[in-house]
Amino acid sequence: MVQSKENIKFRGTVSKVMKFLKSYLVMVSIVLLVIVTILVEPKFLSMPNLINIIRQFGPLSFFALGMTFVIMCGFIDLSISGIISLVVVTTYLLIEPLGQWAAMLVGIVVGMAAGYLNSILIITCGALTSAKALFITYGMSTVYGAIALIITAGKTGHLSWLQTDTSAFSLLAQGGFGELLSFSFLLFIVCLILLYIFQSKTYMGQSIYLTGGNKEAARLSGISIYKSISTIYVISGLMAAIGGIVLLSRVTTASPVVGKGYDTNAVLSVVVGGTRLKGGQGSVMRTVMGVLLVTLLSNCLNLLGLTPYMQTVFRGVILVIAIWIDNRNEEGN
Repeated sequence: MVQSKENIKFRGTVSKVMKFLKSYLVMVSIVLLVIVTILVEPKFLSMPNLINIIRQFGPLSFFALGMTFVIMCGFIDLSISGIISLVVVTTYLLIEPLGQWAAMLVGIVVGMAAGYLNSILIITCGALTSAKALFITYGMSTVYGAIALIITAGKTGHLSWLQTDTSAFSLLAQGGFGELLSFSFLLFIVCLILLYIFQSKTYMGQSIYLTGGNKEAARLSGISIYKSISTIYVISGLMAAIGGIVLLSRVTTASPVVGKGYDTNAVLSVVVGGTRLKGGQGSVMRTVMGVLLVTLLSNCLNLLGLTPYMQTVFRGVILVIAIWIDNRNEEGN
């Protein structure tokens, strides 16, 4: 009898471990990659590299936080790459005529307006599924990117070229309390806290969850699905704008294609963090872990000497695996 209880306990433990590995296979794989990188390249734990990781973490964290709400609601937003590019070039071009802070504010308004326009198109077209929203937002990404190219004539600007003061951007990128606590990182913490409170403590935050879980049930319970859609895309546009401005302060260049690739990285971060693509489940706190893992993945691949092309292939494979695991988990439920 004692042996039987021990066997049952052992099998239960093995079952829990296997279930964890199934649910977090991508996360476990990246952690193993980090361990291998530490063993192969001790520079991984050096202070300059840790500072570099924090800097890489910055812009993507904002994009992924906004994407979290979109995916939690059962939609997708591939327009953020175009929004980022549009916000960056708009902010850059307005620094001299309006000043730094006013230019940043206009950039944020542009991002929110683009997100709201996305929601209007999705609602008008009746695109109430993730697949339909994917095509609409992909198309809008092309539109926003094209506008960025038109207003810059395809040219890249540099903050160093401007005749006016750009100290606010330097402060955003480098100022703060030591190299690890820059103002942009503190801004991220503030955004994270506010979005967590919005997600967990407000009626609209709960409405987004319910809409993602079952749109028809949410509608019958009195929740405005259209208001939820508008809210998530405005949040996504807002966070894309803030992240774009942080990105501009870091790279100091305003390229009309600077946002390219951030949409897939944001989706990867959210899915790796545990938010279900089907909607109805997720958390901004989990997304932070996903962003950290994706950032560490990129850093590890750089230290291991992989070319940018191979890194793109690697991230694509990771995204496919993450989506496959997400689908398997849904089937299991």
